[in-house]
Amino acid sequence: MATTYDFPSDLLAGQEELHQVRAELSALLKRLPWSVVPLDGFSDDNGWRKVERPASPGWTADEQAEVEKLRQREHELAVFVSTHRYWSELAGSDRVAARSQLKHAHGVPPEKTDGTP
Repeated sequence: MATTYDFPSDLLAGQEELHQVRAELSALLKRLPWSVVPLDGFSDDNGWRKVERPASPGWTADEQAEVEKLRQREHELAVFVSTHRYWSELAGSDRVAARSQLKHAHGVPPEKTDGTP
């Protein structure tokens, strides 16, 4: 059976927020035009696959600020999670296994104590 780790609540909260910020940033980047600055569209079929892009109006100042804000928060959270004092309690492969488990801890429903599945 796999070892379960008793993660501190602040570490769990930091990891959960990191997942949320990354999802929000990914969704925002998918909605935005492909280029930050206005650029003409292009079509290129000289490579191993054809690449086409429509003209890009670029990002507004507000969109650029929102992306920067999310990237900054993502960086802060990644540093917080990866340098948390909890990791000093574990060594070698235990640290690797715990880190992998933490990355998926948010998707695991809490265990029931009443015996029902």
